[in-house]
Amino acid sequence: MIKNYMTESTMSHADFSETRPDLSVVIVSWNTQSLLRDCLASLFESNVHAKLEVFVVDNHSRDGSSEMVETCFPSVRLIRNDHNAGFAKANNQALKLAKGRHVLLLNSDTLVHSGVIDASIDYMDLHPEVGMMGCRVLNGDGTVQKTCSQFPTLTNLFLLTTGLFRVPGLDFAQRYRMDNWQRDDERDVEVVSGCYLVVRSDAMSTVGLLDEDFFFFGEETDWCRRFLAHGYAVRFAPVGTITHFGGGSSKSLSSKRDLMLSEATVRLHRKHGGLVPAAAAWTILLVFNASRFTYWSLQDLLQSSSQSRKMHFRGVVTGFLTAWPKVRQ
Repeated sequence: MIKNYMTESTMSHADFSETRPDLSVVIVSWNTQSLLRDCLASLFESNVHAKLEVFVVDNHSRDGSSEMVETCFPSVRLIRNDHNAGFAKANNQALKLAKGRHVLLLNSDTLVHSGVIDASIDYMDLHPEVGMMGCRVLNGDGTVQKTCSQFPTLTNLFLLTTGLFRVPGLDFAQRYRMDNWQRDDERDVEVVSGCYLVVRSDAMSTVGLLDEDFFFFGEETDWCRRFLAHGYAVRFAPVGTITHFGGGSSKSLSSKRDLMLSEATVRLHRKHGGLVPAAAAWTILLVFNASRFTYWSLQDLLQSSSQSRKMHFRGVVTGFLTAWPKVRQ
């Protein structure tokens, strides 16, 4: 039996009226039907008292995601794209229509835990200096996910790609991902993950929407940097938790995923630093992927189980010219 959430009392939070919603929730989905259904169900079953409006932007899924939303969640505002518009552009489509005092970017591969929505809204209302905030995020196994980070500067990229961040006791090397922090106290940060990102609507009107030159990856990092540049705080607050399974729309991309991530990182440096930092970032990432290809090629001579990793990094290296950002039309 298909559960229709319009009949549930919790759906009253998504009904539309002339009263401004407290929060506009925006979920972008691409071929994540099962995850999206669970995400929406968790949202509507999480005992939210605030007034919500919920958007789903479907990036031309072929797995029946749109039909599922129409059937099971008829009060959700569904936007169907006739092509994969990318994460930033798809979010912007809903953000342009959102009426909430705050907006929430929520990944389709998440589960919303009880209390976190209302607590997030209350926190934003009590802290007008905060333009963006994130909450505690758990992996599927219940461990803490390392959301929030510093900006991927050249130094941080070097620390990450050389593996120095893994050296015990080398605290400086762990600064990029903030590895020594359990996400259990309030902190100002440079980047909040887009899997759960609450944004003050008035601040968004000043800063602007997501940069659509970022197709998939990097867009929230750029957005956070722009909010900071306008004087707004970007903050982690332990107001509650969500579960983020990770990779919902990108699991099938394999080496293409790594190339898109590298391109986004280089694009960040080109936008915020110029050609020289961008070229340096591109080189650091190329050397890293080439070294991984070399390592797994040598391992493949000893054990055939390394074949898939060797082929993965081979695909990244041979396609690495695409990691240099092009001007999007």
